[in-house]
This record gives sequence, structure tokens and C-alpha cells, in this order.
Amino acid sequence: MDDFLAARSQMALSLGFHIIFSCIGMVMPFFMAVSHYYYLKTNNPVYKNITKAWSKGVAIFFATGAVSGTVLSFELGLLWPEFMKHAGPIFGMPFSLEGTAFFIEAIALGFFLYGWDRFNRWFHWVTGVIVGISGLISGILVVAANAWMNSPTGFDYINGEYTNIDPIKAMFNDAWFSQALHMSVAAFVATGFAVAGVHALMILKGKNVPFHSKAFKIAAVFGTVAAILQPLSGDISAKDVAKRQPAKLAAMEAHFHTEKAAPLIIGGIPDEKTQTVKYALKIPGLLSFMAHNDFNAEVKGLDSTPPENHPPVAVTHYAFQVMVGLGMAMMGIALLYFLALWKRKRWLDSRWLLKLFVIATPMGFIAVEAGWTVTEVGRQPWIIHNVMRTADAVTPMPGIIYSFYLFTAVYVSLSIIVIFMLYRQIKMVGKLYDLPADPSQIKG
Repeated sequence: MDDFLAARSQMALSLGFHIIFSCIGMVMPFFMAVSHYYYLKTNNPVYKNITKAWSKGVAIFFATGAVSGTVLSFELGLLWPEFMKHAGPIFGMPFSLEGTAFFIEAIALGFFLYGWDRFNRWFHWVTGVIVGISGLISGILVVAANAWMNSPTGFDYINGEYTNIDPIKAMFNDAWFSQALHMSVAAFVATGFAVAGVHALMILKGKNVPFHSKAFKIAAVFGTVAAILQPLSGDISAKDVAKRQPAKLAAMEAHFHTEKAAPLIIGGIPDEKTQTVKYALKIPGLLSFMAHNDFNAEVKGLDSTPPENHPPVAVTHYAFQVMVGLGMAMMGIALLYFLALWKRKRWLDSRWLLKLFVIATPMGFIAVEAGWTVTEVGRQPWIIHNVMRTADAVTPMPGIIYSFYLFTAVYVSLSIIVIFMLYRQIKMVGKLYDLPADPSQIKG
């Protein structure tokens, strides 16, 4: 492994871990706020216990997200100094604002965790809402910075110099809305299904059923609503990519040849040498419609881009297929769940429906990882699209491979610690919040 590949691998590893922590940190405070609201309105202690249990999870992921995010900020400067030298003054504003949102989130989380029976009940609830809002804003700002790398604007690039810098225009670039929308909805899908899956498993095991049933419903509603909305945000993103980054879209769909009435390719094994896709299901004209709202529109293939600027097709295509496939599976579960809420209420107590949520527990996060692979690998060979190549931005410092090994060990250790803490927290729920099976026995 050379230093360039090691640098890319280290960045991918760091992002791969951080994005999980970030998604949960962005979304779980909203679950917490909803259960807290129900407690304030009903005085049902089950909701108070759910709120306290989830707040501890929020605290765990806030801490791990802060650590992994800090590492990422250092890595940008250490691994990609040429990139930061030129890009820092342009897209530094969303990172600065993200830091502000992070501090607000930290203060609000401190108030919430230690504010029980110390603050006004509704003021205490508001601090929890602020944790969620500031966390969501923080995530959107980071995505805006990444969107700038896909749609660089807010500057003039003349003779190798970056001039006439406009940080506001850079932050609100052409890609920020579609990427921020898609990522935010994905975070709600992934976290909603993961949390619902854990509680569904506890229900199936017969542990603290009143507690886990109410927690399951809150998480499931968030996750399923987001899963139904996700294809809409995906459609907005796909049309945006087709317009700005046709080579990325071509790699996503393994679309080698420019043509009208382009088919949508489902599955398949792309062969870059022969420029064919084997064993794929092709739906005529659907890619043209999805990209341009016209079944006969022309869709640019990889043949319209110089070979040296082609993204890695196989990785991008497979990641895209995984993301879409898992997204459709979760949307199917979501439709079943809403059918149960609307017409088939007896399904809500069925074991098969709970088992579906248990199976879907990791799906959202796998889809998120696949989606970020599409975003980052599909932009290659550019670190700033059509402006700076990734190979030109890497540090000249030797020995990056040893840094990669070290950070791999750190993140694996961090993951083990987080899993242990969450496992202990789940077991503590069983001991601290053990409630009678008959809800009528619950006092307060």
C-alpha cells in the first residue's frame, strides 16, 4: 500500500466510523424529546424512563462523535495539506459555524442531563429539543462543506490561483440542499430502524414489554416516515448529480455509452474493459426519466468523459445498488407498518412484524455507508470536482501507512468501547426500568 492509498484509506476509515456516530447524535435527541413530551403530558413514568435511557445513549454518541470529529478535522490538515491550503479560506465558514452549533449542543445536553427536577419542566424539555436542532444543523453544515467539493463555487480559479472568494456562496453551493436533505433523511431512517430494531428484539424476548413497546413505536414512526420520504430526496439528488456530475451518475448506473432512452440498470457486474454489464436487469428509458423527467432524454455515459477522469465504476455501482436495495427494503417495511396502523392493527402485536424490524436494524447504517461511498468514490479522481485532483492534494510526508494502522487500531478500540457501553446500558434498562406487565399496575 503506497502513501496515497494509505491516506485515502485512513480518511475513509475515519469517515466511516464518524458518520455512524453523527447520524445517531443528530437524530436520537428528537426521539428523546418526543418521549419527554409524552411524559410531561401524561405523567406516565414509562416515558420518563425511556427519556432517561435514551439521553444516556445520546451522551455516549455525543462523546464518541466529538472524538471522531476532532480526529477528522486534524486529518484534513495533516493528510491533505494542499487541499486545505486553497480550500480552507473558501469553505471554512460551514466548519466554523458547525463548531458553534456543536458548543450549543454541548451546553444544551449538559442542561438536559443534569436538569431533572432542577429546572422548570418545560424549560428542561426545550433544552432537549435544542440538542436535537443544533445537532441536525451541525450535520447539515458539514454536509454543505462536502457538497462544495462536489459543486465548487464562490471563487474564481485563474492561472492556478483562487481569487474573488465568497464564503457565503461557497457554503450555499448548488449541491448543498440536495445533499443535506438526502443525508438528513437518511440519518432519521438509519437511526429510527436501528433503535426500533433493538426495542423490537427486547419485546420478542419478553423483557420490559411496556417500556420497549412505547420506545419501539416512537422510533418506528420516525424511521418509517423517513423511509417513505427517502426516495423523494433520492430523486432530487439523482437529478442534481445528472446535471452537475454526469460521470458520477454514469458510474453509479454503470452507464458506459451516451444514449437516448437510457435504461435503468438493476444489479449486474460491470466490466470496464469491455464496457458492458453482465447479468443485469435493464428497464428501458427509466434512467432517462429519472435523470431528466423524459423517457427519451439523452443521458451521458462514461464515453463522454476522458478515461483519466473516470470514477471507479465497480465500487460506485455496487455501493449504489446496495444503498437503493436496502432503502427499498426499509420502505417496504415502512408501508407494512403504516398499513398495520391504519387497517391491520392486529399486525402490530405480531411477531413477524417485529422480526422484520429486528432484521432491518443494521440496514439503514449499511445504506448510509454505501451512500457515502457513492458520494466520495464517485467524485474521484477529484478532491475538488474539476479543479483539484486527489493525488495532487495528498501530503508529501512519508510513512502514512503506519498512521493508517494506528488509526485503525484506535477506531476498532473505540467501536468495542461503544458497543460495550451500549450493551451495558441495555442491560441496565432491564434492571432499573423493570415494569409490571399490566399497565394498570403502573403508578404515577
